[in-house]
Amino acid sequence: MTIPQNVAFIGLGVMGGPMTGHLVRAGHKVTAYNRSPQRAEKWCSAWVGEGLNVHFADTPAYAARDADIVFICVGNDEDLAGVTTGDGGVLSTMRGGTLLVDHTTVSADMARGLAIAAEARGIAAVDAPVSGGEAGAVNGQLAVMCGGTEDAVERAQPVMDCYSKSIVHVGPSGSGQTAKMANQMCIAGVLGGLSEAVRLAQAAGLDLDKTYEAISGGAAQSWQMDNRWATMAKDEFDFGFAIDWMRKDLGYALDEAKRLGLSSPVTALVDQFYGDVQAAGGNRKDTSALITRLPKKG
Repeated sequence: MTIPQNVAFIGLGVMGGPMTGHLVRAGHKVTAYNRSPQRAEKWCSAWVGEGLNVHFADTPAYAARDADIVFICVGNDEDLAGVTTGDGGVLSTMRGGTLLVDHTTVSADMARGLAIAAEARGIAAVDAPVSGGEAGAVNGQLAVMCGGTEDAVERAQPVMDCYSKSIVHVGPSGSGQTAKMANQMCIAGVLGGLSEAVRLAQAAGLDLDKTYEAISGGAAQSWQMDNRWATMAKDEFDFGFAIDWMRKDLGYALDEAKRLGLSSPVTALVDQFYGDVQAAGGNRKDTSALITRLPKKG
């Protein structure tokens, strides 16, 4: 049984909001911060009816001042720097011996730099990006990939368990972010192929339900096929992970690959295709909207 702790959660967005709710449900005392009051209001409408509540802070520093663990889930490198090392950031009030767990998907360099800044203050840091999308966050079924020391990950794991189905310590600081880059590269490649497959089946006049039944039981099966085949065929893209965020993540992946002297032509091509969808106004659509770049035939 997990011992309840004083926890801060910075960022109540699509992912952070449900994760915060699971922390409160598990019995932790949570102080939350979000830049926009609307997000706080949305959190309350979703969770207070269940009898759950948090204390809302005016700044990240205030949220973190009494916390044993500070969790963060914001947008990108700049956002993370702002709420950690910037004016009013959490590192200004966190006590030595506490733990910083970042669920934001950022660059590996950012994760490594934050770990160094935290360590200088006697704070252990874990870069812990997640996979599973909004549904995984809501259902408490996220996959978490962690970078940091073994001790830090072990301390964080019992608390992260309340919203996770798997937690894997990949390696030292930055390793969690690099694993997330690999994750996003895999998703991008699968969606590229899946988009073309759906369009082929449509153009050939196949029964799409039967086609899915036929191929999903074999080697082509994937999470994306199981969860997005039908919605892609119906042009439904108002859920899941936005293309804007996928392009941000793929940019980190391509930069890291370049730093390591690697070529990533498939990822670069799919990233370009996502740029086409953005240019057509699909910025906030789910990543499966990649199919809209391909016109229907027949």
